[in-house]
Amino acid sequence: MASGINKAKLTETDIITKFILPAVKNVGWDDMTQIRQEVKLKEGMVIVRGQMAARKRVKSADIVLYHKPSMPLAVIEAKANKHEVGKGMQQALGYASLLEVPFVFASNGDGFIFHDKTNLAQLETEIRLEDFPTPQQLWEKYCQWKGYKTENLPVIAQDYHDDGTGKAPRYYQLQAINKTVEAIAEGQNRLLLVMATGTGKTYTAFQIIWRLWKARAKKRILFLADRNILVDQTRINDFQPFGTAMTKITGRKVDPAYEIHLALYQALTGPEEDQKAYKQVDPDFFDLIIIDECHRGSASEESAWREILEYFNSATQVGLTATPKETDEVSNIEYFGDPIYTYSLKQGIEDGFLAPYKVVRVDIDIDVQGWRPYKEQIDKKGNVIEDRIYNQKDMDRTLVIDERTQLVAQTVTNYLTRIGSMSKTIIFCNDIDHAERMRRALANLNPEQMAKNDKYVMRITGDEDLGKGQLDNFINSKKAYPVIAVTSELMTTGVDAKTCKLVVLDQSIQSMTKFKQIIGRGTRIDEKYGKLWFTIMDFKKATELFADERFDGEPVQIKQTHTSDYETEEALDDIVDGLDDIENPFGEEDIDPDSIQEPEAPYETSNSTMSDDFGSFDNSDDSTDWNDEDKVRKFYVNGVKVKAIAERIQYYDTDGKLVTESFKDYTRKTMAKQFASLDEFTKKWQDSERKQVIIDELAEQGIIWEALEEEVGKGLDPFDLICHVVYDMPPLTRRERADNVKKRNYFVKYGETAQQVLSQLLDKYADIGVQEIENIQVLKVTPFDQIGRPNEIVKKGFGGKPQYDEAIRELESEIYQSDEPKSA
Repeated sequence: MASGINKAKLTETDIITKFILPAVKNVGWDDMTQIRQEVKLKEGMVIVRGQMAARKRVKSADIVLYHKPSMPLAVIEAKANKHEVGKGMQQALGYASLLEVPFVFASNGDGFIFHDKTNLAQLETEIRLEDFPTPQQLWEKYCQWKGYKTENLPVIAQDYHDDGTGKAPRYYQLQAINKTVEAIAEGQNRLLLVMATGTGKTYTAFQIIWRLWKARAKKRILFLADRNILVDQTRINDFQPFGTAMTKITGRKVDPAYEIHLALYQALTGPEEDQKAYKQVDPDFFDLIIIDECHRGSASEESAWREILEYFNSATQVGLTATPKETDEVSNIEYFGDPIYTYSLKQGIEDGFLAPYKVVRVDIDIDVQGWRPYKEQIDKKGNVIEDRIYNQKDMDRTLVIDERTQLVAQTVTNYLTRIGSMSKTIIFCNDIDHAERMRRALANLNPEQMAKNDKYVMRITGDEDLGKGQLDNFINSKKAYPVIAVTSELMTTGVDAKTCKLVVLDQSIQSMTKFKQIIGRGTRIDEKYGKLWFTIMDFKKATELFADERFDGEPVQIKQTHTSDYETEEALDDIVDGLDDIENPFGEEDIDPDSIQEPEAPYETSNSTMSDDFGSFDNSDDSTDWNDEDKVRKFYVNGVKVKAIAERIQYYDTDGKLVTESFKDYTRKTMAKQFASLDEFTKKWQDSERKQVIIDELAEQGIIWEALEEEVGKGLDPFDLICHVVYDMPPLTRRERADNVKKRNYFVKYGETAQQVLSQLLDKYADIGVQEIENIQVLKVTPFDQIGRPNEIVKKGFGGKPQYDEAIRELESEIYQSDEPKSA
């Protein structure tokens, strides 16, 4: 321990280095494996306004103690010695809550306040530095608190995979992994993990498998999915460390020589007995099955694919999904049980791991007001259009109006022109026919981009091999093309499109499951690509589902005996989801598509039959526009005047709601949480030695100065921007403030060199802002470099660095001294 040191003069870092860490290490904590410093648990929520974004600042836990890297035990929060010993306790409790650890310590270097959740009789005690608990003491208390059985400890304490790059599971991934491993070690055999799209479900699954496999608790594992892209991405990326122990099941052949098997349902079973490849091995062959996107495929007990799970009934089965399926007909919870862990989209956005969104809602006149043909009007194909009012749900399903397609394409093109024409975009259309017409309209509106590369716009649907072949390029941030992907069902789920900046909805969506999956196409962050947020452009009022309590709520089992109209629509949408779009829609290349039975139509209407990337559900010839009753499925019309009658922009607010507000409104609301009054803000501004500190603090709360300037006007100091926007004070420009200082002849008390430097700094302030004069590096640039080097300027003009710093403080005081905004 450090002795003979005046602790009061030490920084927080010094307290950690000289007192806290020695106390911890002296009782046996291993510095290499059990002690981590500056543990950043969150990334900081992204706040978006206009075309600008900023991250909120998040603090790091000073010290986290681990039994093993996979098992955090305790949090230590340090403060400088000028503070009371328990000053950091509340902050530390927040970190401990995220990590779900029971031991929390706060210290100022004199001792520790020990918060022990395993001892409710005396929750907090003060202990000496030399009495810090040993690793064994905390581990034993932790095991007792968790109720671990001795025989399960080898599995529970097995390390996760370390790839040597420093990558470690995020706090929520670690919780999901640990809770799942613990439950399996205790004998639980049906588990459900609910994690929002983009939060690393597959990586989490890999770490679960790795720990169970390494501990030999599970020796043969099956990863089951319903799309090739899901299996291939998994094999190449997250599961790569399994190496030669891993295989992808192809050709309807299960090779027992491998331990880790990845497979499509379609490769394991079919309607004929000789296609049921899973029966090549005994029912107890697999110890563990991970079902990816378990809301699809085998979710329904009526599904032909459920037979695989039922055959391997003795295996532990873990369902992964961002959107558990809970309808009157289908229930993930009924099969797997309540989620063992849930990490929602809202949590992911608040933590800064997922991208927030803004919504551009566009209402088209014929959608809102309806369109009716004149008597016996003929469409483009010579068919008499049924006389009725066609509304938004009919558009591009039973009625195709060319001008509407053109308007949507033009609106998308205009928006891309503003945000960047090379911004990756996914457009969801009603069906393949709609997608192809949209592709053509966009191509015609972007001839220069198409001339550079004809893959600028591509239709990527289940029937089109060329488009499907470009899917990997679309999701690859290193590939510029395709830029715009027009689809119907193919890209609703399972497509890791990190770089997607615009999601366009021109599809009627009633299924909450499908809606959440589509929104998930944009929620991944890719900072290298400049992707911190994304836009949802909605032409079909689909984003009204954001207001539904089911959007980001806890999944609730609702399976009953009847089916409502709403749930019939939802079930139909999810049949469409499950049918989409692997290289061969039925799985492996050597599987005969004719051997797969088509689903029966859930329902038909007199005017339309819903279709997907494989055609219509009535199984009629996809080349015709007639159904079995000789009524037209779609009418094709042109020559209709179409216009957008409303456009509304909504932002993701800090409380998880979509709000329509200006950045001024957001700034007022945020400032009200920070400062009770104008006087309080003014006092903090005046008292601060560096104004940049306050500017940075407010920026970290999402006050984006550039966005505020766009709304209010250029040339204003942050101080004036706040006073004007929040407190309705008439502002002064930076130039006006600088001129007022010069009028007061303030510089005469300084020597010639100092006067010259301060006058030029004042001009820098007027041009750029207060942050410029607070940065001593400014002395390296013109016009200061003509006076001398920074050290020479400071010494010659001011007598030294302390005197220079004081002169800067006085200059700032003069800038804000007597010309603070006053009521009009």
